[in-house]
Amino acid sequence: MNNTRRKLLQSIINKLNDCSSELESIKDEEQDAFDNFPEGLQVSERGEAMENAISEMENAISSIEDVISSIENAME
Repeated sequence: MNNTRRKLLQSIINKLNDCSSELESIKDEEQDAFDNFPEGLQVSERGEAMENAISEMENAISSIEDVISSIENAME
């Protein structure tokens, strides 16, 4: 792979890392909001929706990490 394509791939990795960081911040805010809910509301429909959203964001972050790893492997 030539340097131009490597630089383009590195740029994509940087963007993905930025997206992952932003997603992590949003997930953390949602987790804090959930943790501050009274216990009765945590087990409510809204609380369950918040837990699901947190879980899905964790899955998305993991997927982004997998994509970054695949791109890095392609750059070797």
